Amino acid sequence: MPVQPSDPAAGAPRSAGAQIVHDAVDDGLLAESLAMTEAVSAGDEGKRRKGKPLGLGAKLALAWMAFVIAIALLSKFGILTWGDAQESVARCARKGPFADEGGASGYLLGCDSNGRNMAARLALGGWTSMLVATGAIALGFMVGGSLGLVAGYFGGKVDSVLTGMFNVLLSVPSVIMALALVAFLQGSPSEAATSGLPPELILIIAIGVVAIPLVGRITRASALSWSQREFVLAARAQGAKNGRVMVREVLPNVLPAMFSISLLGIAVAIVAEGTLSILGVGVKPPTPSWGNIIALDRGNLFKSPHIVFEASILIFITVLSLNYLGDVIRARFDVREGAL
Repeated sequence: MPVQPSDPAAGAPRSAGAQIVHDAVDDGLLAESLAMTEAVSAGDEGKRRKGKPLGLGAKLALAWMAFVIAIALLSKFGILTWGDAQESVARCARKGPFADEGGASGYLLGCDSNGRNMAARLALGGWTSMLVATGAIALGFMVGGSLGLVAGYFGGKVDSVLTGMFNVLLSVPSVIMALALVAFLQGSPSEAATSGLPPELILIIAIGVVAIPLVGRITRASALSWSQREFVLAARAQGAKNGRVMVREVLPNVLPAMFSISLLGIAVAIVAEGTLSILGVGVKPPTPSWGNIIALDRGNLFKSPHIVFEASILIFITVLSLNYLGDVIRARFDVREGAL
């Protein structure tokens, strides 16, 4: 029985070997076409996900963060006055919405144990807490993010050394490390006043160093995945230098994960500042922060609970908002494998 041509356009029958090659090419083209179709479909889905309106929770979180930042900035630069944060009014001491001594007329949020306006102190405390937390995570973002990007991109011995360093830093309890760094930078109590470094800067450095391995590990994991993508390999094959490939090809895809973990890091840093203040190594009075407001009046918790509760509620809502926004960023910019 004669062999019929498998291709109608062909005028002569193919040999068995030629037919196998032809089928393999057809299968390859079909697989490539399906992959391209899947990538386009997944890419369209990613665009729809990015263009999807924010939910109610995200809007509330953004509104709260905008409110906190605006009040802190306006109070810090004297545009919005809530009263003197350092002025003591004896008749107002320990009075507030939940105080045993009754409310303080003319003071919306009452006063602390020294008779200072709680609204003014909470507003300025928000500036201090956000400054320390944001500065610390910015330090961790730059140093840890850079090291993580290098580790994930180059791999091999560079990755082993940097990852080992991250693991060592993560093995030390964060509070212990922060306490040690603050003690080292401040020196003895007699040297603290003449150390030359503001307490806020000392806290930024201490908490920032603690944040370096956390940001570094997240960045390293994301960079390790993106460095194996086809477009990165193509850029290398075309002779692009490593620095250009990292900055132009890998970094833009790693940034969403870095921003997400940085928002979570700011929330953790706010709590860390409060923890260090309670331990006596935070921002020094009379400069207010949410942490030292709680630390100074934690002994009056049952007599004047509003002092501790008001600062604690601000920390709780701010940390919750930052955590939620971090999850929103991760969900909106997370790229599926099929889209690549």
